[in-house]
Amino acid sequence: MTLKQAGIILVIFHLMVTTPHSIAHNHLGITMNLWQNVFIFLVILLAPIVAGVLLWKNPKPGFLLLGLSMAGSFLFGVFYHFVLPGADNAMSLHPHPWTMTFQVSAVLLALVELAGAAVGFIGARRQP
Repeated sequence: MTLKQAGIILVIFHLMVTTPHSIAHNHLGITMNLWQNVFIFLVILLAPIVAGVLLWKNPKPGFLLLGLSMAGSFLFGVFYHFVLPGADNAMSLHPHPWTMTFQVSAVLLALVELAGAAVGFIGARRQP
């Protein structure tokens, strides 16, 4: 598997994990403020999709956007899901039918975002 293929697969998997995570957010009543919603939309949702498209057409900026968006997503998610106390902390959620979905998807997001950042930065570095 090439780095380009790995990047595209990671973008697809990221979208697949982000979807149930977002649904769990809604069912658990975990809301974000305006700047967080803008960050989530632009960096966590939109930028990886754009990066995946760019990987087909123009790999260098595609890899760079993938690395930056996934690194930003990873840092944001780890901070809010595992470090900062509050409603978005995956380890301190109240019992609810959607709690496990939220927790598992938070861990999966961290893993895929870390892998996406690595693939993105390595791919960008290897491009001429």
